[in-house]
Amino acid sequence: MHFLRNIAVAVWKVWFYFLMLVVILILSPLLIISILKETWYGMFFRLAQIWARTIMLLMGLFPKVVREEKFERGKGYMLVSNHTSMMDILLMLHLAKSPFVFVGKAELAKLPLFGFFYKRTCILVDRGNARSRKQVFDQAQRRLSQGFSICIFPEGGVPNDLSLVLDTFKDGAFRLAIDHHLPIVPITFYDNKKRFPYSFFKGIPGVMRAKVHYFIPTVAMTQDDKRALREQTREVILHELTKYIRPLSRKRIHKKAP
Repeated sequence: MHFLRNIAVAVWKVWFYFLMLVVILILSPLLIISILKETWYGMFFRLAQIWARTIMLLMGLFPKVVREEKFERGKGYMLVSNHTSMMDILLMLHLAKSPFVFVGKAELAKLPLFGFFYKRTCILVDRGNARSRKQVFDQAQRRLSQGFSICIFPEGGVPNDLSLVLDTFKDGAFRLAIDHHLPIVPITFYDNKKRFPYSFFKGIPGVMRAKVHYFIPTVAMTQDDKRALREQTREVILHELTKYIRPLSRKRIHKKAP
């Protein structure tokens, strides 16, 4: 029985990658047009939302979003969330009301077809390269000046320790938010790790819940407030996650940033 379940999950995972490519191929004429000019990014973003929602629907994954505060159209934000699954990108695209630009790892640019559009629309970072990190800030500042929001997963990637509820946060998102007076938008993804983990033989269709928490203003802050802002944001998400994790995992939740 366990073997049959593994086979079923594996087929479901293959179906996901098939859908990714097929939906991109169907949308590719419009996607290519949308990346011809940087100022047309809003068009690309709406197509990306169609791509994300189509994949989730055909995978049997159903988003359910609770909002403590609503986005204002045309206003810039810094979107941050916990990061455990490839579904984090799709769910983030689904819940946003206005276009934002992802800051993501450069390795994803190597994926067939997806990587072609990814490297032309996202801000790529090689976290082991100091020059790359500097370029991220320059590109993010340019995108912010164009009126777009920014999305960063502040854990810096998916934690290697699968029992860890929430890893420490990096400073980048909070530095940018303070520099540009962007409200921080903490977002909790509850089910993505269960629904679609990176393990190839694990996962299950169902509801994917997300919560958009009250925004944290940064207008009066300076870089001296960066660490406090980082910890305040992490605590909001961590507090929410602890309501839904197994008791045996709770010994791992109190890891704090240095």
